[in-house]
Amino acid sequence: MKRVLLKLSGEALAGEKKQGFDEPTVLKVARQVKELTDRQIQVGVVIGGGNFWRGRTSEHMDRTKADQIGMLATVMNCIYVSEMFRSVGMMTQVLTPFSCGSMTKLFSKDRANKYFAHNMVVFFAGGTGHPYFSTDTATALRAVEIEADGILLAKAVDGVYDQDPKVNPNAKRYDSISIEEVIAKKLAVVDMTASIMCMENKMPMYVFALNEENSIVKAISGNFNGTKVTV
Repeated sequence: MKRVLLKLSGEALAGEKKQGFDEPTVLKVARQVKELTDRQIQVGVVIGGGNFWRGRTSEHMDRTKADQIGMLATVMNCIYVSEMFRSVGMMTQVLTPFSCGSMTKLFSKDRANKYFAHNMVVFFAGGTGHPYFSTDTATALRAVEIEADGILLAKAVDGVYDQDPKVNPNAKRYDSISIEEVIAKKLAVVDMTASIMCMENKMPMYVFALNEENSIVKAISGNFNGTKVTV
């Protein structure tokens, strides 16, 4: 793969604290991504906002406003992780679908491609810029727009299961599964909007546990302990 989109969950970056950032965890991610960029693999990054805010858990707010807070949480995450990436020797840029003053640049495919050409890691913050769309959907959208070779889904679980492994310890993990089967069985890989977008645009996904040693690098090599969602 020459260009990938890495999706990180906000909760995973928080580690055991569940909120905020766990710096050792973020630095482990940074060093793995550095290994990819050293191989001339272009990396885009989307980060969820769950370590700060989940709009759908608020019962007393307008959904649009709750989602806007979530978008800003992803901007904070991307600025922080971007700086951690810089600390280990990478060049980075944060793009958003709305203006954030001088903190980020406005997203466009041409701008992203310009940064990729300079071997920069490009962070896509702020979701799609619209309410009612998750960072899963933003991940699929940006992956399609930048013509990525695949999506790397670094999650708390180590792949796609036929049932929730937290509820059923006998749940079966798939080594490989088609996106059509994911949609038909309503498996919680990404949300339905993102799943359909990946199916329609033939965008494969590689699902694995972030906390496994060197999991991002292994996902690129194909020799990883997770699930490939085929198209």
